[in-house]
Amino acid sequence: MACEGLVDWRGKPINTKVHGGVRAAWYLYFLIVVNFLVHVPNMQNMTTYLRGPMHMGVSDASTTFTNFIGAMSGFALLGGFLSDSYITCARTMLLSVPLVILGYGLLTLQSHFPSLHPPPCNDSDSEASSCRQVDGWRSTLLYTALYIIALGEGVMRACIPALGSDQFDGDNPSEARQQSSFFNWFTFCLSVGSVAGLILIVWLENTRGWDVGFGLSALLILIALLVSAAGLPLYRNRVPQGSALTRVLQVFVVAFKNRKLGLPDKMEETQQNSHEVDSQEVPCPTTNHSLKFLDKACCANTNTGRDDGPWSVCSAAKVEETKIVLRMLPLVFSSTVAHVSTPLLVAFTIQQGMTTNTKLGKVHVYPAMLFIVPSIFQTLMLVTYDRVLVPLVRRRTGYTGGITQLQRVAVGFLATTVAPGVAAVVERKRKDTVAAGGQISIFWLAPQFFLIGVADTTSFVGLLEFFTGEAPDGMKSIGVAFFWCQAGMASLLGTLLVRLVNRVTHSGSAPGWLEGKNLNSSHLDLFYCVVTAVSFLGWLNYLYWAKRYKYRQDPRISTKSPDEDDSTMP
Repeated sequence: MACEGLVDWRGKPINTKVHGGVRAAWYLYFLIVVNFLVHVPNMQNMTTYLRGPMHMGVSDASTTFTNFIGAMSGFALLGGFLSDSYITCARTMLLSVPLVILGYGLLTLQSHFPSLHPPPCNDSDSEASSCRQVDGWRSTLLYTALYIIALGEGVMRACIPALGSDQFDGDNPSEARQQSSFFNWFTFCLSVGSVAGLILIVWLENTRGWDVGFGLSALLILIALLVSAAGLPLYRNRVPQGSALTRVLQVFVVAFKNRKLGLPDKMEETQQNSHEVDSQEVPCPTTNHSLKFLDKACCANTNTGRDDGPWSVCSAAKVEETKIVLRMLPLVFSSTVAHVSTPLLVAFTIQQGMTTNTKLGKVHVYPAMLFIVPSIFQTLMLVTYDRVLVPLVRRRTGYTGGITQLQRVAVGFLATTVAPGVAAVVERKRKDTVAAGGQISIFWLAPQFFLIGVADTTSFVGLLEFFTGEAPDGMKSIGVAFFWCQAGMASLLGTLLVRLVNRVTHSGSAPGWLEGKNLNSSHLDLFYCVVTAVSFLGWLNYLYWAKRYKYRQDPRISTKSPDEDDSTMP
């Protein structure tokens, strides 16, 4: 049963009537809403902050943003390792939140006190060269605050989806559908929080001051911490299985030691050689014939005369656990390339918005608020998808989510391939209009943000559900970390692409495509064409690996009951 290996907050066996389910998920939904109410607007507005008060250039601001996203996603691996190996998801999550509060507190201090940030520009020239860019100990304070937030946010992101998934029993047909719907409602809450934050936080930061926006962010995260901690007695907590990395390493070491041994005709015979009782339910190697060289880790080597415990022979479940991780890696790396356009579009579209006409009648629309377009689309689409499309398609296909998770992801990656192509056309029009002495409306940038919303509705949810569902029971948080890790690597790949393009296109006294003093003297439209080509190749590569992947668990419904509720919402 999926509920085996789950305990309450005191370490006692759970009562399914008391622990978990929709009631426990509500506390997580609140944390998700507040977290993204704070996180999304600050991330969307970060480029404005770096280009404005911190006086960074076009390239430096965008690479600082993508490096931050990459670091935050990389720290998710740390969160996944800690929660799966030593402490529960709930405790890891609650310990990480104060780091986010501390980071926003430091940003509040830096933006409030003039001595902690660069002085304003001395003249009316808007070009960055006329201003003093943040440097020295002020720069150290800025990056310290950002990476403390990245650490706390990354660890928290690895834990929330895994903890939410554990609140539902995957072996119970009704709860299995609720578990699938949890990820849709996760993204729905993300969208609701994003829309609220893009209105409130962005408006405060641009009108009342950055210190007010950052200070309120810290206060809201504190409230979210208290509410989510109140749900601790209701959570189902998966018992940590010890170091997941050690288990994987043991399989490789033992398989290498036994590389000259032959495999028995029946792998079941190796079960008696295991030095441990398997605590996770994973298939035995007899059910899967891939990566067979690792099966030798199950064989006892009687020729050595030594018994090194788990370093001399491994259980079949441990070997299969390692195989599962290895089979997911091609999808991690192929998703990274296919996802590369998203962080670049977010970073540069905000800078594009700063050069457009931001007036809607008498209302001033700040560039970061454009992210409301995909957020509202996500909110509406996810409700329609979960309540209408999934039940209809499920009856035809038999899949729990209507279509497979990787099919859903493929649709999203197609959107991220088209988006930079659309952005290139819009940027060309923007530059032509500026050359003619005009200024385009900020709403010309809405289509590329809309496509980002399509990608988030499909690939975001699909990948999150895939990595969580396919990961072994003892590695659920690491599975979630794989999701954030691919997003982080995509951001770092975006940074590398910016620097590579600048280096290749730099010649003599002529700057690279993105090394201009502002966007009008840069060639962002040509860069978007490069991003489109890279994304398209990444999409094709993803399709190749997705088609070859064999699901660990059958994504079809084993038991159908139309009378049972499909949603995690009451």
